[in-house]
Amino acid sequence: MLVYDFRTIGNKLLAIRKKAGLTQSEVADAANLSDRTYADIERGTVNMRIETILKICGALHITPDAVLTDDNPNLAAKQAELLEQLDHCTVQQKETALELLSVYLRSTNGPTV
Repeated sequence: MLVYDFRTIGNKLLAIRKKAGLTQSEVADAANLSDRTYADIERGTVNMRIETILKICGALHITPDAVLTDDNPNLAAKQAELLEQLDHCTVQQKETALELLSVYLRSTNGPTV
């Protein structure tokens, strides 16, 4: 699930930075940002451009998914439900569904089936 709240994103960045043992200043320098700007981002008080989040992710050696998404606890249940529904499909429907999933995964550079 995508995260749209800047405070949540800032809190995630704070946790990742601390886990990496970095200071705000070190991350700001690596991302080519001012210390103040990076501090404001961690506080969730500024709206940042995609280029900025990419710079920060590069400085922290993480993907944007690490800060822009949340784990969905219902994901396993949804996956199980879809697989059960797939079991009740015809062979042609199964092939079509799997091909659609494969195309989607390729488009996101994910694993293919």
